[in-house]
Amino acid sequence: MTALLTDHYELTMLSAALKDGTASRQCVFEVFARRMPSGRRYGVVAGTGRLVDLIRDFRFSEAEVDHLRRHGVIDDETAAWLSGYRFTGDIEGYAEGELFFPGSPILTVSGTFAECVLLETLTLSVLNHDSAIAAAAARMVTAARGRAVIEMGARRTHEEAAVAAARAAYLAGFEFTSNLEAGFRYGIPTAGTAAHAFTLLHDDEPTAFASQVAALGKDTTLLVDTYDITQGIRNAIAVAGPELRAIRLDSGDLSVLAQQSRDLLNSLGATETKIIVSGDLDEYAIAALAAEPVDMYGAGTAVVVGSGAPTAGLVYKLVEVDGRPVVKRSENKATVGGRKTAVRRHKPTGTATEEIVVTKGTPDRQLGDRLLQRPYIVGGEPADLPTLAESRAHLRQCLISIPWEGLKLSGGDPAIPVAVIPAS
Repeated sequence: MTALLTDHYELTMLSAALKDGTASRQCVFEVFARRMPSGRRYGVVAGTGRLVDLIRDFRFSEAEVDHLRRHGVIDDETAAWLSGYRFTGDIEGYAEGELFFPGSPILTVSGTFAECVLLETLTLSVLNHDSAIAAAAARMVTAARGRAVIEMGARRTHEEAAVAAARAAYLAGFEFTSNLEAGFRYGIPTAGTAAHAFTLLHDDEPTAFASQVAALGKDTTLLVDTYDITQGIRNAIAVAGPELRAIRLDSGDLSVLAQQSRDLLNSLGATETKIIVSGDLDEYAIAALAAEPVDMYGAGTAVVVGSGAPTAGLVYKLVEVDGRPVVKRSENKATVGGRKTAVRRHKPTGTATEEIVVTKGTPDRQLGDRLLQRPYIVGGEPADLPTLAESRAHLRQCLISIPWEGLKLSGGDPAIPVAVIPAS
């Protein structure tokens, strides 16, 4: 990855700080959200595993430094400093798959001002994207009520964003992705059916179905809505028999069509053939199909654009300099100074009740409290991190722990309140 995937102003601040001697001051930056996106009751921390890998490799090559110098972005002193840059500080934060709320200090970056300020754009780029995708995907998984969801949005976003989105959706509980690079890079199970183009390629629908079954066997999914859906289902069962694994519906009134398709499949003896639906599905469309005989949902565009909230609204703010809390007092954008520590408080039943954040020391611990922060990078070296599967399981438990009102798709207050207690 190139270190130039950042903002010009990072280097403006670096150059000035190197000149005036403040670049070496020990600082603490925090990542948090001031508010949830409209209609959201919780956020999902996602992308920290990716971020650690990117920070480990965040270096300025000779060619990049030369480019910056030739274009007047940096002076010779800054060029020399960038040539030897590597992050040597500490990063801790909420576990990947953890829920967060307004004011939650989800990531804490400590080190010199110079080395920490350079990570702002990279950190926010990764966390804002992945957390937005994971929150949207988690809502879809909740709406699916135990039915599987496949991520299939690669054709609706940037090619690298598609891979990151597939990872975030899998973290959130999706069962599969159609993205083969995500499968290769992160070990996510992949799945795919066929497009209408394959049916149109052949002289008629039965021929297309016969070709697919001959190549893949009956454990495949036939797309039955290229022409007439009713006839498409009849053709599918005539070709593959009642052992056909699944059919897919990609258009029309899916609520009505799912029921009609189930009835027709049953009448043809294909009682075990599954029904997969796709076509501009978001969490609301999935919830609307809850009572219908749907076995799996395919979600694409809504996933990769965060289902209307393409960013998590996270910011990266300086909260401490040389051990002294610093506070930004801008109207509507004020910060709380000091390094934060957070715990999630629970009832004896395991239901989360609130989040306690203190700006000095650690919160007074009560029975059922869970400390939320963990190390990611220590002295510039990555710590042992959970696997993607472990993070996925962690999110599942977090969603179980919040009050049921917090899982509603309608707008409302955050699922649990956050109390930020400043130092006395």
